[in-house]
Amino acid sequence: MPPRSLLRCLFVLAFASASVGGRAAVPAGELLVRQGDRGVPCFTIAQAEEERSGTPDFHAITVGEAGSKVPMWKMVMPAQRTFPVTFRMCIPYAGRLPVLPQTPAAPLQAGRVYEVAIDARAPRPSAAARNYRGRFCLVAQGSGALEVRNIALSASRQRQPCGQP
Repeated sequence: MPPRSLLRCLFVLAFASASVGGRAAVPAGELLVRQGDRGVPCFTIAQAEEERSGTPDFHAITVGEAGSKVPMWKMVMPAQRTFPVTFRMCIPYAGRLPVLPQTPAAPLQAGRVYEVAIDARAPRPSAAARNYRGRFCLVAQGSGALEVRNIALSASRQRQPCGQP
């Protein structure tokens, strides 16, 4: 095969493998965990995600212990309702909105690593993430209060104790 034809074939294969159902695959966006009211973790998208792709519309949130397939808490928006997820707002763990379908929330414990995922309806389907992922843990303070710590997804595979830099 001539080099020019080989190059064209490689380009077509690369393009085809990068698309899923006619759309380019979009990686998961970055999710942040913050200290909410009364020390309860709350969840939002990273400011860079909002600046890059706009504000997605909330669809669902799931929180569970790292490595487990069983959710500790999940909340899903009905198809006809939604709200924008901005960097400035935060969805509290076990947030009790009676109009939204959700599971009862299991208590979070210090020293355990948790995973959280926000699934969204993207504002621009080809440019924005449809899901946002993050990890966090709670670290006990001397006063007995718990402090929320984000764990970088790349660092979360290491076997360091929760809360270690």
